[in-house]
Amino acid sequence: EIPLRLVGSEMCIRDRGYMLRTKKPENVLEVGTAIGYSALYMKENIPKTSRLTTVEKVEMRLVKARENIARYDKDKQITLLEGDAAEVLKELAETGKKYDFIFMDAAKGQYIHYMPEAVRLLVDGGILMSDNVLQDGDIIESRFAVERRNRTIHSRMRDYLYELKHSNVLETSIIPLGDGVALSIKKKKEEKENR
Repeated sequence: EIPLRLVGSEMCIRDRGYMLRTKKPENVLEVGTAIGYSALYMKENIPKTSRLTTVEKVEMRLVKARENIARYDKDKQITLLEGDAAEVLKELAETGKKYDFIFMDAAKGQYIHYMPEAVRLLVDGGILMSDNVLQDGDIIESRFAVERRNRTIHSRMRDYLYELKHSNVLETSIIPLGDGVALSIKKKKEEKENR
């Protein structure tokens, strides 16, 4: 069973709940459902009328997520989309969907590929929250200090953080909570024009 309260030392989850209660987003998108824990937790922290959409491609996780979402009777309030996040994000953007809050928690090495569509999907003033961006502190290490099998993810995450920090449409802070969170706010049109 998934408890809908803070478990262990998951500070990022608590802080995400606080942000959601403060922002009160109407439309939330989660990239990376896993077993549905985050989607259920986020749904508990947004207004009842808000819509939450979550994306997952791994069949085993999808089955478990569906079970968990149904167990908590949230299957009418949470839309679970099946498929590769890059393709799903592109399809959502092409249909004109917009989100006030996007939570990125999928394959870490793919964040850099998801970023353009995520930014397109975000409303001006919306929040993109990217989880696990410090990778147990490895992200500050040289590429050669990281285990060989982790170098591609390490390199892509560094590229992702660079793009977030140097974007002309996002204002980003890296917060060392848990395994690291990047908090990006999409600038409003007038802010972009003044840069």
